Amino acid sequence: MNRDFDVISAARNWRVEAPAPATPAQVFGELFASDVLTLDELRVRLSKPVYRSLQATLERGERLDPAIADTVALAMKAWALEKGATHYTHWFQPLTGYTAEKHDAFLTPTSDGGAIASFSGKELIQAEPDASSFPSGGLRATFEARGYTAWDPSSPAFIMRHANGATLCIPTAFASWTGEALDNKTPLLRSTEALNRSAQAALRLFGHPEDTRVSSTLGAEQEYFLIAEEYYYRRPDLVMTGRTLFGAKPPRGQELEDHYFGAIPDRVLSFMTDVEHQLYALGVPVKTRHNEVAPGQFEVAPIFEASNVAADHQQLVMQVLRNTARKYGLVALLHEKPFAGVNGSGKHCNWSMSTSSGLNLLDPGETPHENAQFLFFCAAVLKAVDEHQDLLRVSVASASNDHRLGANEAPPAIISIFLGEELTDIFERLVSGEGGRGAEAGVLGLGVPVLPHLPRHAGDRNRTSPFAFTGNKFEFRAVGSSQSISFPITVLNTIVADAIEALSAQLRAKLEEGQDIDSAAVQVVKETYARHRRIVFNGDGYAQAWHEEAERRGLLNLRTSLDAIERLSDPKNVTLFSRYGVLSEREVQARQEVLYDQYFKTVNIEGETTEYIAQTMILPAAANYLRELCAVKTPARALTATASEVAAVTDDLYDALQHLREQNAALGGEEIHEKAHHMRDHVIPAMQAVRGAADRLERLVSETLWPLPTYRQMLFVK
Repeated sequence: MNRDFDVISAARNWRVEAPAPATPAQVFGELFASDVLTLDELRVRLSKPVYRSLQATLERGERLDPAIADTVALAMKAWALEKGATHYTHWFQPLTGYTAEKHDAFLTPTSDGGAIASFSGKELIQAEPDASSFPSGGLRATFEARGYTAWDPSSPAFIMRHANGATLCIPTAFASWTGEALDNKTPLLRSTEALNRSAQAALRLFGHPEDTRVSSTLGAEQEYFLIAEEYYYRRPDLVMTGRTLFGAKPPRGQELEDHYFGAIPDRVLSFMTDVEHQLYALGVPVKTRHNEVAPGQFEVAPIFEASNVAADHQQLVMQVLRNTARKYGLVALLHEKPFAGVNGSGKHCNWSMSTSSGLNLLDPGETPHENAQFLFFCAAVLKAVDEHQDLLRVSVASASNDHRLGANEAPPAIISIFLGEELTDIFERLVSGEGGRGAEAGVLGLGVPVLPHLPRHAGDRNRTSPFAFTGNKFEFRAVGSSQSISFPITVLNTIVADAIEALSAQLRAKLEEGQDIDSAAVQVVKETYARHRRIVFNGDGYAQAWHEEAERRGLLNLRTSLDAIERLSDPKNVTLFSRYGVLSEREVQARQEVLYDQYFKTVNIEGETTEYIAQTMILPAAANYLRELCAVKTPARALTATASEVAAVTDDLYDALQHLREQNAALGGEEIHEKAHHMRDHVIPAMQAVRGAADRLERLVSETLWPLPTYRQMLFVK
């Protein structure tokens, strides 16, 4: 079979019978959050006392009153039925990194043989999925199955639609019968409250009212690849692992730098518009869409929301991307490195802190050098990141992210902070005692009279930094594209809460000595920056010189995920999480076990898939090509030379395959961490050797015989 026919099919075999496009008035008026049970919708449907009670929980963090549950459930059911929902589900985030749901019908039989729609407060507040069938890191055994989902009223319920109906989704936490968190949401909520307590106490020192609440805010960019469905199902490696385990570098990749921000292909733009309309209905404030750097790579980005809601929305973004792509004959790949040799995909988390009155605590204002409060909170972030480099690296640790970090615009595994010229200068002046404004922003002239003069930011951007200040927020760029953002933000909330509490204690002591708030805050900031300035790096994170400098500074360089994961249960980390009630010691150890298990299983699946494809697809293709070359009765010198080269590389492939087979069978030990280390130290190198030989064969074997769609086809056919 000539594989070029696949190109024609993949390029044109898509048809979408879509409804008429939504008008701007519909998008911005009727569509946005139309499938979300918003506070405004609840206000209309609930009595004033019930609504005020619920509002106290949502806005002031007061304990949920169980007495209002039946009333809220009745209103929720009525709204869901109006939206066409026949079922409801407790929608939760187990430690798989994805979401989970078990659907129950509103239908309840009656004694007269009929049926009614029923939904009680008890069903709203709590459900009981099987806890033994999800990753628990030893918190639950197979015979200990009981677990509970608990309604999270801080994240609104929503409607998920499908071709034949709709389901009411109720965001929930997930815990074991013994009370330990089995999910990503529970620690995130705990960390948000820890941050609130620490930041509230600090703000009172700066004169803010006692009822000022603080929450972290988040906008999570999502990068992804799109390939034709035709190719996806012809690639067992993509189906089994989400990435290509084989593939020779094509003549053209991203060298021409012509894809980034280029014109979006019509097929892709139609897909993006469909995705956006679904997300708008779900209340996800997606703002940006564009081509990313690698061919076939794209991005969607929302604006800021409360971190808990943003984490829920991020899961919906991934789900909608995957589901919608199929309608357009495409498949959305969320793996961090689906294609070798071109950019991988990240999930840049733009993180800040905001008060209940809307004040962004990381907004420097017009005069950051005079803004003692901003400098105080910024210094707390510096302290947090410096002292907990290991935890931030653990929070993005996965076998898939290891392929991305440090390559093709992804930041290195060394955690550092980019502050930019102006902010760095301000901190340096404080330490030196100079004071003053620091770098001026100025105006950027473009040299053409018709073009306007542009105000220039005083600080540049740094795409190689894992943690960069970008004007009024920090961008955590090391987060992987396929992972849940809940754990990285849990870590960030917790370490910053700890740093704020420590700096608040220092500030309080200086105030008690009689200093005024501004001079006391500046002194705390100066001392903090002097202790933690090693974490600030504004240069090229890819340069070998930075790796050497980072080592001299004493910064960690945890090159692989296993180097990081083993540090999660260090006493200082267990103490930190326990002190703020975010994770108990058992919950920390359980998560470490889950991370080891996920790493082992991911690489084990990749190793066995590599063995399968090489043995059953690539070796036969090479053999068939050799047979063709050797069948010519009067072979030309070129054919003889080619046959010799193919034979030699085929032998290399066979030898590498035998070694991989041995390593796949060995597993490395009985304990999960031993198995994980065996995968890293033995299986991955063996896989790379098999791939090296196979990719050389791809450049030699006739394309009509090659069994896998190539990078040339997958990356450029849209």
